[in-house]
Amino acid sequence: MNGPTAYLVHLLAWSLPVLGLQLAVIVWRYREHTAAVLDAVLPPAMVVTAWLVAGDHLAIRAGVWQFGEGKHLGIYLGAVPLEEALFFLITNLLVVFGLALFWVTP
Repeated sequence: MNGPTAYLVHLLAWSLPVLGLQLAVIVWRYREHTAAVLDAVLPPAMVVTAWLVAGDHLAIRAGVWQFGEGKHLGIYLGAVPLEEALFFLITNLLVVFGLALFWVTP
């Protein structure tokens, strides 16, 4: 698959099933405490995502790297393509959901 949707399609195809499974197990494991667990893990994931997007923005602006034209949707957060920001968010969610599943006791 090529074109402007390739990055997004591949990103969502591999990540959404894993995130969905993690979230389903979190809901099952913590039941009535699910909201408290999500309240504990989502803010750090968002902060780290914002930090990574800001760093990526600075690196792109400085010419450290670039993204090929026509390889993403063309929607940007600063200089960062939307798909790249989603990659950071998804990766952080995988980490914090994993930590919630294995380190937090119900």
